[in-house]
Amino acid sequence: MIEITPTLSLDENEITFDFVQASGPGGQNVNKVATAVQLRFDAANSPHLPAAVKARLRSLAGRRMTDAGMLLIEAKQSRSQLQNRQDALDQLIDLIRRATLRPKTRRKTKPSRAAQEARLQAKRRRSQTKRDRRSGVE
Repeated sequence: MIEITPTLSLDENEITFDFVQASGPGGQNVNKVATAVQLRFDAANSPHLPAAVKARLRSLAGRRMTDAGMLLIEAKQSRSQLQNRQDALDQLIDLIRRATLRPKTRRKTKPSRAAQEARLQAKRRRSQTKRDRRSGVE
């Protein structure tokens, strides 16, 4: 089991890793060794994720999640397959951790009576200034 939070963990069987050839530097190895990692996680059908977390995960993942709910994370920073695998797993854990956090509900606020009165006083002063600039004859 992969622990995400103290109350949430995932089964390793839900995650699949595919290894592909990475682009970029790697010397003679780059064309021989598949070091880039593609992590696939079926978030839509995961029994361990609550519905609210799945919904937030979909919005956080953006283009990394398919319409079917399959999350695809690609890691190719390192030349090491093992390090890329761990990096992809860390990205998944971080993404799910962020999805578990409930956003704060917005509470409506109202300006204080003093603030409202100050605003109206400023409007009156500005109005008076403009009135004083006008000439008496038009």
